[in-house]
Amino acid sequence: MSVAQKLSKYIIVAAWRLKVDHLIPDKTFLSLYYRWQFDRKMHWRNPRTFNEKLQWLKVYNRKAEYSTLVDKYSVKQYIADKLGERFVVPVLGVWDRPEDIEWDKLPERFVVKCSHDCGGSVICRNKAELNIEEATKKLKQAFSQDYYIANGREWPYKNVVKRIFAEQFLVDKDGHLNDYKFFCFGGEPKYCSVISGREVKKVCIDFFDKDWNHQPFHQPGFYPFAETEIKKPECYDQMWEYARILAADKPFVRIDFYEVDGKVYFGEVTFFPTSGFGPFAPEEWDMTFGSWINLPPKRKEKK
Repeated sequence: MSVAQKLSKYIIVAAWRLKVDHLIPDKTFLSLYYRWQFDRKMHWRNPRTFNEKLQWLKVYNRKAEYSTLVDKYSVKQYIADKLGERFVVPVLGVWDRPEDIEWDKLPERFVVKCSHDCGGSVICRNKAELNIEEATKKLKQAFSQDYYIANGREWPYKNVVKRIFAEQFLVDKDGHLNDYKFFCFGGEPKYCSVISGREVKKVCIDFFDKDWNHQPFHQPGFYPFAETEIKKPECYDQMWEYARILAADKPFVRIDFYEVDGKVYFGEVTFFPTSGFGPFAPEEWDMTFGSWINLPPKRKEKK
């Protein structure tokens, strides 16, 4: 670890411990954190890699509509208007606070999420085994978090209205649920990342092109390829086209879908995969992905 990398880490960790990290301006914070993660300077004037350009887009491509797209509850209406109601995972209930959740009215299987968060969901596969006290505690923690500050200054989350909602539990006839994530550049899907193995807590990530040819890279680089062959989903070509519709007019965005027994459901919109701090393996793919992002004119909104 270089001296610059150690110093960047020290400043960030100290700010976290003193709970003053929110006082660090976005651009300064991202420069320090980028140095810590990659041990190289963040080039704001001429970003070249995928991860560099995602940091640039956080600061200089701020559009109010992005907050709607990352809002896990509000985006459902957006998807219904763009693609149709059938692509939206049904909502079972929505509440203003975790304490208000009507657990007794929920079915045997469901998922509870925060509108402004990622990773704080409660997945219930058997209601009889659910520890409601622990579930509520987890949701309270996620609900109280400022995701914009806590997750690499992803600006769109700054203005998301905090809500709790439950939605239908999705799983195919074999008990699996693969996640198909389309990396789109300038409105065009380029690759699909397939997340598998979540149900057995052994997450694998594999990339495929439009013709379902397996790709030789990982992103993030620390996840393995799946050990067994991943079959092309029935609706792959349709998902590719749906991703194109949703990615229109955006320099980069990732559009996620689920496929359940031949039926497509929208997952989420992500502008900054791994918040722009995910290493590639092999490393040169960071530059390759970056070459496909054409940066727009600077647009920085303060609020």
